[in-house]
Amino acid sequence: MLAFSTRVAVLALGAVITVGLNGPATAQHTPSHHAGQEKQQPATAPTTDSTVLQAPGQAVFGAVQEAIRRLEADSTTDWSQVNVDRLRQHLLDMHHVAVHVAVEEKTPIENGLRLRVRPTREAARASLDRVLDAHPHMLKRETGWTMAVDDRENAYVLRVTTSDADDIAKIRALGYMGLLAYGQHHQRHHWHLVKGKHPHRHGEQ
Repeated sequence: MLAFSTRVAVLALGAVITVGLNGPATAQHTPSHHAGQEKQQPATAPTTDSTVLQAPGQAVFGAVQEAIRRLEADSTTDWSQVNVDRLRQHLLDMHHVAVHVAVEEKTPIENGLRLRVRPTREAARASLDRVLDAHPHMLKRETGWTMAVDDRENAYVLRVTTSDADDIAKIRALGYMGLLAYGQHHQRHHWHLVKGKHPHRHGEQ
């Protein structure tokens, strides 16, 4: 009888020890499972500024947004003079001359390049008139290159030449679009326009 009681006691003690050992392990496993779940929370967390798309989706929108940010950051901004519509019109002109003009001829000439371009839309013709009225002056001012413009037979003939032999290959490589986009005066011009200034009147673009 005593031996039987002893065996029962030993078995009971073993069960207690087993539960004691397994209990903490189970308790420790559960928090680690929750910890894994907590690490996944950012995937469903509320959207923050860092996760919002940044591109405005359209070039004119992007340029106008940048101009507005600059105006707001500029303590000298006179909002009564700001002219966003004027900047928009100029940006539309840039769009038309970039997209709706066909390059019909690109011929190397002495000291430069001859181009023949034709607007494919009426709006592009008006835009090209405005751009070519100002751009040759700014190109000359920034590079020393000469851009002669001849309007004939519903097309425009551009002759771009230089006295610097090192620039001839560059002019020929740039072609129509490169020559119109060349230089940093575009950004200055946009800033003057949106602030309500008259860049051409003051010899600036």
